[in-house]
Amino acid sequence: MRGIHKRFGATQALRGVDISVHPGEVMALVGENGAGKSTLMKVLSGAHASDEGELFLDGEPYTPGNPLHAREQGIAMIYQELSLAPHLSVMENILLGIEPTRRGLILWDEMKSKAAAALSIVGLENLSPKTPVNQLSIAHQQLIEIARAVALDCRVLVLDEPTSSLAAKDIEKLFALVRDLSEKGISVIYISHFLEEVQALSHRYTVLRDGETVGDGQTADASEEAIIALMVGRSVDDLYPRSQRTAGSVVLETNRLAGIDKPNSASIQLRKGEVLGIAGLVGAGRTEFLDIIFGLEPIASGDISIGSYSGSALPALRWQQGVGMVSEDRKTQGLALGLSIADNLTLPKLDGLGPGRLVIPSQQAKACEPWIERIPIKCQSARQPVGDLSGGNQQKVAIARLLHADVDILLLDEPTRGIDVGSKAQIYQLIDSLARGEESEGRSPKAVLIVSSYLPELLGICDRIAVMCRGQLSKAKPVEDWDEHQLMATAIGQE
Repeated sequence: MRGIHKRFGATQALRGVDISVHPGEVMALVGENGAGKSTLMKVLSGAHASDEGELFLDGEPYTPGNPLHAREQGIAMIYQELSLAPHLSVMENILLGIEPTRRGLILWDEMKSKAAAALSIVGLENLSPKTPVNQLSIAHQQLIEIARAVALDCRVLVLDEPTSSLAAKDIEKLFALVRDLSEKGISVIYISHFLEEVQALSHRYTVLRDGETVGDGQTADASEEAIIALMVGRSVDDLYPRSQRTAGSVVLETNRLAGIDKPNSASIQLRKGEVLGIAGLVGAGRTEFLDIIFGLEPIASGDISIGSYSGSALPALRWQQGVGMVSEDRKTQGLALGLSIADNLTLPKLDGLGPGRLVIPSQQAKACEPWIERIPIKCQSARQPVGDLSGGNQQKVAIARLLHADVDILLLDEPTRGIDVGSKAQIYQLIDSLARGEESEGRSPKAVLIVSSYLPELLGICDRIAVMCRGQLSKAKPVEDWDEHQLMATAIGQE
């Protein structure tokens, strides 16, 4: 791809981008949210037409008219949000649009045979092609997407954040499959915010920033620090700030807390001025634990104490008690994407934004401006729809909502999932400042309870860490008493 330009109205998404991928090569495409990675891949896969530039496939000019044309040419794109038809079977999804037919009738036996061959390549030879896709795990659904690409004899496979929803064992299987496809001569473009994945899997990397190619090279010759500097345009000296903090009084306590399904037993004491992390595998009960505390799920047994209040409560009361939550799924639970930044940011605290119960938009926007500048949120104005922002800036809006409400306890569920390293660094700095009391109106230290699947993140920013394993929460220990191996061993029940 040479000199690729793409504009959407007043926004210049791509500015003369150059990338190349060789046969059998795994090329990592990295950059901050909004750098142009997805737009560039949509040009490659036929979803967007470039305004300027040239594309070549095997040295021949290549101009995809639409995604189906690109698939027929051997370009397979697998998005972070999987694009399967859940009500159809595995084999119907694999061969969707290229079903073998005779006189207009589908040849079901041939379809089953071709699907089985594709499943065998991705290590799912024991899965029945007739299985409905909605009965499969996310990890298996992702493999079905790759099987669909294999069935089309793809030459270039694009994987966009493929591990964001996978457990560690599924990530290992995916890596093994990518390496196997690479050895078969298939070119892989791998998009990820996890630089340790980039270094473990890719042969070469290309960095985009603000719609331009700003660097590339052999992955083995580049450090994480060098790649980060290219991504953000500056050196990130301290990705995980953890200043000197002094834990104060207990502000949140749970005693053998259990939900309808999970957790089974979870006891913690969260103190003012500390960051307490919860590690564990996907499905262990970590999200349910936060949901119960915030009032989104009922209590089956056990106790919750917040300050002088003890017992369950609905989220509206939790806000009044000084508890705010950032959901794991910001697109469906954490934000109202069709509403503006101002609407999302001020929703829990509309007092003072107009006379009586009225909200004056100009006052609402004015109340947002300090947070937009301080965090900072990259946007056109406070009236811009939050759905137009990059993932990192959407996450900052979700966190800014808690700051506007001036809560004392922040429940953060996977707060940096799917966002770039530059935005992560800003969020880590913000969490550290909150624990010290620098971002609150009265400069009072906040208490932060954070759930994360990214172990370096927990080890980098937390004061103490507890581990959830099959619904049981371990005792929280100082971060100095943990390493990644111990965290993972405890998470899988091998403490």
